[in-house]
Amino acid sequence: MAKPPTKPVITPSGAPTQKKSVVRVGTRKSALALLQAEWVVASLKKLHPDTDFEIRPMLSTADKDKITALYKFGGKGLWTNELEAALVSDELDLIVHCAKDMPTSLPEGCVLACFTEREDPRDVVVVKKSLEGKYKKLADLPAGAVVGTSSVRRMAQISRRYPHLQFKDMRGNIDTRLSKLDAEDSEFSVLILAAAGLHRSDRHARISQYLSQNTEGGGMLYAVGQGGLVLEAREGDERILSLLGEFQDEKTMLAIETERSIMRKLEGGCSIPIGVETEWQDGDKLKIAACVVSVEGTEAADAESVAEVKTREEAVAFGEKVAQMLVDNGAQTILDAINVDRAASRDKAEPWVPA
Repeated sequence: MAKPPTKPVITPSGAPTQKKSVVRVGTRKSALALLQAEWVVASLKKLHPDTDFEIRPMLSTADKDKITALYKFGGKGLWTNELEAALVSDELDLIVHCAKDMPTSLPEGCVLACFTEREDPRDVVVVKKSLEGKYKKLADLPAGAVVGTSSVRRMAQISRRYPHLQFKDMRGNIDTRLSKLDAEDSEFSVLILAAAGLHRSDRHARISQYLSQNTEGGGMLYAVGQGGLVLEAREGDERILSLLGEFQDEKTMLAIETERSIMRKLEGGCSIPIGVETEWQDGDKLKIAACVVSVEGTEAADAESVAEVKTREEAVAFGEKVAQMLVDNGAQTILDAINVDRAASRDKAEPWVPA
């Protein structure tokens, strides 16, 4: 992601509301979220040079509490609730979200108005600095090696192919996670992160392996919406909706709406350990692979299909079809067991957290 040529104005949350001629852009306060918002504003400024933009960062529920396991917050809107409340109350005009953070249902009066061009959606392996000459891929790791991740989706899929590895929870921003990994006394051998965040923050040199369905030693599908940025606005706000229209990447929108439809059909929210991988073929044909894997990696439901997708409605219908394929292949049984385990583990010292 290219850095903006000039820094947009960043105003602390709670500042007085600006006049309507200024587009107030909401985002989380993390360094990566601010970087992404700055890129969005710089891109919109190129399209609309006469429009002024102001970034208003806010802390989300999960940003405020970095100790409590994510599932204890309820699993929906951990990163979005505060920002959406400000949007609904007309304190913001639009919000920049990571698409994978978005619940499948939105507050009344809000719409996903624009999907930007997708960054690399794959997961990647990052090796501890002191071990970089020894390991490069997951397949290189010995029995008992510790993999850092806070995602059940990642744990489950890796366990499916590498049952000899162990997992430890890892929360925090990219810098925090890399520092924990590289510490001399760190028990972690590798981290699993999203490629998009490392690319956007210019840390892609740390990537030792990309994980995808067909990569040798990979065999892993990414999270719904991963790598995408989505701009949320108020329904009917024609000033903002028209501003965002030409910024939308149609293929990204259709692919992610298909992925979100699968998740919505299966359960809703953003807590399902489902993996997806989408690829455009022959113009308007979208190929999608999806899986739901038990936490231990011992049971899995897989689905793969191709369909022509030209509209949002066709994307939703295609996603529902693939979700039903997963259910027919045993996904619901796996999800039911995961939900039972999740409820039983809520008071344990080291509970797992949703993907």
